Amino acid sequence: MILFNLIALKIKKRLSLNQMYHIWAFTIAFQTVFDVYIDFKYHAYWYFSKGVDWNSFIALIFLVPPVNVVFLNFYPFRKSVRKKIVYFAGWEIVLLLYETVTLLPEPWGYFHYGWWTLWHSLMINPILLFILLGYYKWIVKLEKRSQLAV
Repeated sequence: MILFNLIALKIKKRLSLNQMYHIWAFTIAFQTVFDVYIDFKYHAYWYFSKGVDWNSFIALIFLVPPVNVVFLNFYPFRKSVRKKIVYFAGWEIVLLLYETVTLLPEPWGYFHYGWWTLWHSLMINPILLFILLGYYKWIVKLEKRSQLAV
């Protein structure tokens, strides 16, 4: 977690502090809503132990948001569709490898499957990344609109 946060905060920044804050808050809110259904209601997967626990809260706040910031900081916005597809595919591989590591026994693993599989993640990750990308573009559009209004 420390590594992801250092990378997110120290890399060459495309995102402003305002945008990083928005992505951080959006990620926490969106993942919480997603996990309420997938984790708690349908028991597809869980972090550390079944049910609500403080360790999951720490992972929710300090793990996924910086990964999303890094994803957006390096996203090839002005490149060809082919480069964007390759970028998404690269991230998909990294995310699936990371998920595989988190499934290992402790001390490496903290993620557990109910009925969820890597195939589910393979299908849902691109959708989640597209939602993140769409949210970021919306924030940029709102910022431009508010700058014109001033």
